[in-house]
Amino acid sequence: MNLPSFLWLWKIAAWSMGLSLLAYLMLAVSGVWMFWARTSQQFPFITPFMGGNKGVRSLHYTMGISMVSLVLLLLAIGIVGTLGHFGSLGHSSHLIAGLIVVALVLLSAFSATQISARRPWARPLHIGVNIILFVGFAWVSLTGWIVVQKYLP
Repeated sequence: MNLPSFLWLWKIAAWSMGLSLLAYLMLAVSGVWMFWARTSQQFPFITPFMGGNKGVRSLHYTMGISMVSLVLLLLAIGIVGTLGHFGSLGHSSHLIAGLIVVALVLLSAFSATQISARRPWARPLHIGVNIILFVGFAWVSLTGWIVVQKYLP
């Protein structure tokens, strides 16, 4: 295909991936914080400054929505960029890694919406999926770096 350079698209992807990883880190910190506040007799010292547990929960939800949006943006960029550059998909294990990460992120988001006292299965599922997501992000980062090498001159 005689198409213009997709370098600008890969720059957006690089920023999106970096911000996704930052969101994941912030989600882990705020999630551990909420767990500690829920299970501990002591109260975290900064939580009152953040609006209490509602403030931390709101931050956690906002970061979660941001991460889902960024991962879906990465999916779209990957499909458009790969089709535009190669004309087809499936040139590396990055596609499989990316689809697994997207599925894990969506499962995590779904399970987060189900967390309540009536659904005791939702919280362990949410936490378990997020632990597995760490491995998924590592895999997609490694395979993504290999793919990036194909595009660099």
